Amino acid sequence: MTKRIRAKYKLDRRVGQNVWGRPKSPVNKRDYGPGMHGQRRKGKLSDFGLQLRAKQKLKGYYGNISEKQFEGIFAEAARRRGNTSEHLIGLLESRLDAIVYRAKFVPTPFAARQFVNHGHVTVNGKRVTIPSYRCRPGDVVEIKEKSKNMALVLEALQSAERDIPEYIDVDPKKMTATLVRVPEFSEVPYPTQMEPNLVVEYYAS
Repeated sequence: MTKRIRAKYKLDRRVGQNVWGRPKSPVNKRDYGPGMHGQRRKGKLSDFGLQLRAKQKLKGYYGNISEKQFEGIFAEAARRRGNTSEHLIGLLESRLDAIVYRAKFVPTPFAARQFVNHGHVTVNGKRVTIPSYRCRPGDVVEIKEKSKNMALVLEALQSAERDIPEYIDVDPKKMTATLVRVPEFSEVPYPTQMEPNLVVEYYAS
């Protein structure tokens, strides 16, 4: 089991929720925390504890983004006029790896990062290998011809585990995905409750 898979399962058990909505999540069987003391009764979390957990959950959901990178995304969201929570979600959902995942080209956000890193994707016809690359409305993400028959891709496209959101237009035959618009928080199909307002409070404290 790789470090990333272990981290993924650990996050699920730490927050006590199936963060990615996967059938193999350990919380489906054990809804207590990891480690020898995981089954102890937990005390009520402080406001800071709730904010920290909200940040860890949102950051972890997008393939375990590094702390520094997540802080940078938040800083940009805070600089923009309007609702910081909405801007934060919009920036996260505009990432190339997030679009590859939402389009069902791969089964997990972790796989999306690796898929982009390995050069299997183009944006508007140009090869991009940076998972954090920010797409804009109208950008067309396509799987490279040589990668279209990968078992990972074919299995993900046929999976009934999740639906493609309306803000991404996918052509399964051409294996292209177009970002129609930057979504609002209410449109993003998170399998568990995300609380970006608490993330804003965490960085403001």
